[in-house]
Amino acid sequence: MIQRVVVQPAETRTVMRNIRWDTYVALAEQRSGSVPRMTYDEGVLELMSPKRQHESIGRLIGRMIETWTEVKEIEIQTVASTTFKRADLSKGFEADESYYIEHADRVLGKEEIDLAVDPPPDLVVEVEMTRSAIEKMKLFAAMGIPEVWRHNGERLTFSVLGEDEYREVHESIALPGFTIQMAEPVLAKRLEVGETRLIADFRSRL
Repeated sequence: MIQRVVVQPAETRTVMRNIRWDTYVALAEQRSGSVPRMTYDEGVLELMSPKRQHESIGRLIGRMIETWTEVKEIEIQTVASTTFKRADLSKGFEADESYYIEHADRVLGKEEIDLAVDPPPDLVVEVEMTRSAIEKMKLFAAMGIPEVWRHNGERLTFSVLGEDEYREVHESIALPGFTIQMAEPVLAKRLEVGETRLIADFRSRL
């Protein structure tokens, strides 16, 4: 007897076009929680609902970042999936994880972050296992995100912003010494080993 296995997508995406800026802002503010995550780019609004696989990858990367900064005594401000938006650019996004590192002191104590006066996060983590209708890297570049870590379900990449575009690197600029090679073994074992043990093993190697 053949057993049929149905593989569910790790994310579901809904795209709406010709959406006004104030409509996007109202939807983002009136929603309960941070799901679906919203990305807005000049009238195009994408709603993404992550499934467990998506969330587990993003959170595991986040835990490695937080463990690294704790061990190395680097002060950070975690802003997770905060809604970042720029009315002047007609763009907005919500990352899986995001951090202020170099500019952590600039947002310390702030309940709300306004990119009209505050810097963007220094590091953004983006899990994208199904293709987005919005070119996220162009959006991140326009909003001045210095570093983006991306995972497509199989591979982790680090990208840093140059004058107007990103280039891939093997070692983080925001967290010097943190390399892709350090993170890959942890992510590769995520379906076999519990998170507590994975992070404990990661910590022991630092």
